[in-house]
Amino acid sequence: MELTHLQVLLAAGIGLWILISTLLARVSGWAALATVYRLQDSFDGQRWHLQTAQMRWATNYGSCLTVGVSPRGLYLAVPFLFRPTHPPLLVPWGDIAVDLRQMTWFIAAEFRFRRVPGIPLRISPGLAARLATAAGPWWPGQRFTDGRA
Repeated sequence: MELTHLQVLLAAGIGLWILISTLLARVSGWAALATVYRLQDSFDGQRWHLQTAQMRWATNYGSCLTVGVSPRGLYLAVPFLFRPTHPPLLVPWGDIAVDLRQMTWFIAAEFRFRRVPGIPLRISPGLAARLATAAGPWWPGQRFTDGRA
């Protein structure tokens, strides 16, 4: 059976997609978080889609994250096409510390995870305020305001 140019190009494209996604998971720290905090079942909680976050070494997940809260913890997921290398995460509230950080160009709410301390997750203070409100008594850090009266 002879492969057509289209089949070779398609196979190369899929291979490149998997390579880039795998590198992003490793560089950002998502892969390290998944070794400890991989979601083992379904998530039942409030979710916000198309959110943005920054992780280790300034890797950016721009408008592609689903972030959620439940009594069990903080939920993080990416779109279906990234799922093979970025499984959904559920971090228990007891493993999370949150603080405001002044970055070079912006202020961020920075999450740190007890069992994988070298991997930060930075989100906007506005998103952190929405998560804190939804999490209520489970929220592990300081309260944030979203700037609205």
